[in-house]
Amino acid sequence: MTKCTVKVDFEKINEILKSYNYEKSSLITILQKVQEIYKFLPEDAITYIGEHIEGLSPATVYGVATFYAQFSLEPKGKYEIKVCDGTACHVRGSSAVLTAIKEKLNLENGKYTTSDGLFSLEIVNCLGACALAPAIVINGKVHAKMTPEAVSVIIDTLTKNESE
Repeated sequence: MTKCTVKVDFEKINEILKSYNYEKSSLITILQKVQEIYKFLPEDAITYIGEHIEGLSPATVYGVATFYAQFSLEPKGKYEIKVCDGTACHVRGSSAVLTAIKEKLNLENGKYTTSDGLFSLEIVNCLGACALAPAIVINGKVHAKMTPEAVSVIIDTLTKNESE
């Protein structure tokens, strides 16, 4: 697990655990609530949860967190960009869109979150929007028939809105 320095508020995590009666059957929901707070699952939080739910261990919690794609062990940006690389999107140019995003956000060498924490990038197999290919999703909003130029405008607009 990659070590990311973030101060974990164990009181908040304890409130979440308590609200679900420390039940191991609520583990996924507990992890979802923790991820809502931090935008990812910090290692210290995973360890704490594993130590405080009877019948679980930190290793078991880590296994659940890494099994489900909805969980992230790395911090995500304020704007989560998902680029579809499924067949329809790929054939219609998602590779060029992906390259444009990486260049625009200066994401190199396996880096997927900008240093300012504003954007994170994820490549997904399918968004279920094949008729809109190539498609991307930013914080749940689908953007259809993307081009490198269009994605550049979207990123510029989001960045501008942050500075206002």
